[in-house]
Amino acid sequence: MAIDWTATSRGAAAGVIGAAAWAAQMPLDKRAFDSAYDDVELLGKAVAGERPLWYPAGLAMHLAGGALFGASFALAGQRVTLPLPPWARGPLAALTENFAAWPLGRLTDRYHPRRNELPPLTGNRRALAQSTWRHLLFGVVFGELERRLNRPEDEVPPDYDAYVSPNGHGSIEHAAPAGAAGEA
Repeated sequence: MAIDWTATSRGAAAGVIGAAAWAAQMPLDKRAFDSAYDDVELLGKAVAGERPLWYPAGLAMHLAGGALFGASFALAGQRVTLPLPPWARGPLAALTENFAAWPLGRLTDRYHPRRNELPPLTGNRRALAQSTWRHLLFGVVFGELERRLNRPEDEVPPDYDAYVSPNGHGSIEHAAPAGAAGEA
């Protein structure tokens, strides 16, 4: 089976948008969960160090991770169909990744070059809840975008344009059969 590069790139784009939504809401969830855990900071401080440099580096790495996740998801979707409703596939994949990768926090606590500037992750239930929320949000945003961008051809009506008018409310010609008004 050949790889559908268009679907793969659409999956990557959906992943970038999902990761951007995740990063944009982090200041709010840091307050809501009363936890300083920040993915962009964790990534950025691993490579850049000081504040003026770590934020753009961390954000770029975070968005690239979203793109990689999205492309991988789209590629896997070309090979495997899960027996789930389409709306549940993105959140399930993201939450699976969250719980599979969470134990790697022990490595961060031990080996991250700026570990003393970051909250510890091992045993940190607030950070785990925060990470779960972030992955769920990412999964919903990413999953819905990917589903819409890579919708199978059989889900689109064959004469789709005939049913949609420019205002999005449908075509009057399809509201009632032709000649029905004069037959009464």
